[in-house]
Amino acid sequence: MDSSSAFTHIVVCDTDTGEVLRQGYAAHPIEAKASEVDPQTWLLSLGEAASNGLLEGVEGIGVSAQQHGLLPLDRQGNLVRPALLGNDRRAQVAAADLVDGLGGRQAWAEAVGSVPQAAQPVSKLRWLAKNEPENAQRVAAVMQPHDWLVWQLLGRPARRTTDRGAASGTGYWSAGSGSYRPDLVELALGHQAALPEVLGPADAAGTTPEGLLISAGTGETMAAAFGLGVAVGDAVVSLGASGSVMAVHHEALADPSGMITSFADATGMHLPVVHTSNAVRVLRGSVEMLGLGDLDELSALALKSTPGASGLVLLPYLEGERTPQLPHTAGTLSGLRRESMKPEHLARAAFEGMLCSLADALDVLRGRGVEVRRVFLLGAAAELPAVQALAPAVFGTQVVVPQPAQYAALGAARQAAWALGVSQGTLDPRTPPAWRAAAAQVLDPGEELTVGRAVRQQYGATRDQIHPGAFGGPA
Repeated sequence: MDSSSAFTHIVVCDTDTGEVLRQGYAAHPIEAKASEVDPQTWLLSLGEAASNGLLEGVEGIGVSAQQHGLLPLDRQGNLVRPALLGNDRRAQVAAADLVDGLGGRQAWAEAVGSVPQAAQPVSKLRWLAKNEPENAQRVAAVMQPHDWLVWQLLGRPARRTTDRGAASGTGYWSAGSGSYRPDLVELALGHQAALPEVLGPADAAGTTPEGLLISAGTGETMAAAFGLGVAVGDAVVSLGASGSVMAVHHEALADPSGMITSFADATGMHLPVVHTSNAVRVLRGSVEMLGLGDLDELSALALKSTPGASGLVLLPYLEGERTPQLPHTAGTLSGLRRESMKPEHLARAAFEGMLCSLADALDVLRGRGVEVRRVFLLGAAAELPAVQALAPAVFGTQVVVPQPAQYAALGAARQAAWALGVSQGTLDPRTPPAWRAAAAQVLDPGEELTVGRAVRQQYGATRDQIHPGAFGGPA
């Protein structure tokens, strides 16, 4: 089961092969952009998605859910207030206060592998303490969305659980040490609160009265990575309005710059993640500026240009940027000459700028010793011909474009199959079930590697001229 910000999607899979046998779907009866919500709506959506006998014959359930939500509970286990969701940005000042309160960014990176951001539960606790002190005083325990759903499915037992993946996004659990930092909860909230027990990847959270095993569950990012089947040497580049780059790594990475967030994955490994503020929003803005109809038209136009876009370079920092850290900057169009002032060159510069920015994010991980042999490219924009033509050369590696699927739900199901197999003695707790790999297009850079290096060199020279020192070089 995957409970995202807008819907619940259920896939029923064969435990041995991962074949999807049945699916269920239901929208959440809330605004997708809401920043706080009554989580009972998630249960209503889950019940609707599982209707008409969808779960008949099911033996195990895994739960994936939206990340960074905070559910504050009182001593009786009831909600103190509606859940605060990951898209709530009200805690930006609270996050900055926490950074100062512990002694700076490096202190946080060393403590928990990340520097507080507005989305994280630790920042939400600080916001609660500052803005709703009466509610904050009543908080006796805290959970995240997937923790709470698992707890509800099990009938609200005394034992509350989570997993490494979800815990690593809280801001008060360290993927490096594998332990909580209760002092950071107290720093944020003003007093201690009960925290869920962190389960291992193949552990079960419990069994329902009907005999259904419930696995540990995890956050959507970790579930999607598990559903895709990524391993060491794989990176995942997600093309949304903003972008993200994550890779499987054998250890947690502490990054005082704050560019790397050190998550744990759903298998016992680690998922360092680098975010960019701008990805597909760059393409959509270019569509509007050129008076085109959609992204497909922009893609076709871009392919009429040549590598390097006749010297035109777009630095795609439209909404400020996180990688590099330029929160107050704007985008830049450079290299305008009479011969470059053509629509097709601007279209290609938009694609090259977006992909070069994401390649910069990949290099942040590579610079910390993360191995990247191939890149999984996700999001609707990954299907665009211009993206597929340019990405392998710009990234400098093989690119895999999986067919669209509910990968977070598939990852949750694979986790359930693993926990079920361990409980039955048929699977090793160190080795997940070997399900079939996702169907995908595989794109190799081939002879275009040299072209890709030239495009990146042109982009990098422009970036370093306009934003010297952005990546730690001389300013």
